[in-house]
This record gives sequence, C-alpha cells and structure tokens, in this order.
Amino acid sequence: MDQQKVLAAHESLDLHEAINFKTLCIAKSKLMQGLVFDDDLRNLMKKDVQQSSQDLTELQSLYERAPFQAPVPQNRPTPIIDGKEGTIH
Repeated sequence: MDQQKVLAAHESLDLHEAINFKTLCIAKSKLMQGLVFDDDLRNLMKKDVQQSSQDLTELQSLYERAPFQAPVPQNRPTPIIDGKEGTIH
C-alpha cells in the first residue's frame, strides 16, 4: 500500500470513530482493573491495554493522512451540575 495516499473524507471520519472507540475501551479497561479481584482476568486486561495502546498508535499514524484535521479547542465548556454552572477541580 502506498503510504503517500491521502484518506478520503469518509475514511477519515470512520478512522476517527475507531480511534475514539479504542480510546474509550482503553480507559474502561484501565479503570476496571482496580475492581477486578481475579489475577488472571486482571492480567488479561493489562495485556488488552498494552495491545490496544499499540493499535491506537498505529491508527493515529494513519489519521495523520486525513485531508482535514479539527483543531483542539483551548477552552473547555463549563459543566452544568444540578442546573448550575460549576467548575472542574
């Protein structure tokens, strides 16, 4: 496969969704490790996090060929908690 080809717009969006999904899966696996008492399951989850991190790195290198990139905003929205604007600590 030619590494210089640019991804089509729909391919970029699909890849973006896969990256988001994989990121959420890694976060969930990392958080759930603290709740698991079985050592075999915990080790399996650790291996999953390691493999998923490698996969995510590969997906991100592909995403760099997207014809567009969304800028990351510097300001984050203020959360609304119980109907009132709050702050994140």
